[in-house]
Amino acid sequence: MAAETIPESVPEKSAIPNHEWNADERGETELQRLDRNFGEILQELRVAQTGVQILFAFLLTLAFTPRFVDLNTFQRDLYIVTLLLTAAATGLLIAPVGYHRITFRQRMRPELVTAANRLALGGLTFMMLALVSSILFITDVVLGWVPALIITVFSAIWLCGFWFLVPIARVWQRRGTGPDLDAANRDPDPEK
Repeated sequence: MAAETIPESVPEKSAIPNHEWNADERGETELQRLDRNFGEILQELRVAQTGVQILFAFLLTLAFTPRFVDLNTFQRDLYIVTLLLTAAATGLLIAPVGYHRITFRQRMRPELVTAANRLALGGLTFMMLALVSSILFITDVVLGWVPALIITVFSAIWLCGFWFLVPIARVWQRRGTGPDLDAANRDPDPEK
């Protein structure tokens, strides 16, 4: 996969504030930018909500299966923690809809976009924790404690890395404060 390239018109270290760049390059007003940002957040939330709702439905039915009574105390406690993490993720990922309904026609689009972004990040954090907790729960039941721990740690690192650390590193790199993530992809001798 080719490294992301920055168009010529985009300053390398984001010297121009986003709203000015959007006005110059996209021809957007501040309100149009906010509308686009909110639309993008809603699209992202649709993807995340589907995943967390499927997990939540699975967890809700699990307690009513015959094998559930065979769980040990740790597994039952872990099930409850996983269920609560999933409920928290679901609530946070759906919250921007309620926020929008309450602030509808109140000319609060900047506040809505900021709140929706924060709620989405919180929802993704809880979703990651719910997924990791689910992995621990299922692998503990199926494989036992030691393999479950190994698989869970690997899964947590993988999810945290791709969902949070890589994007944060890209932001830092763009600002000139982080590591050069593309160094390995560059030709050491560009004059060849």
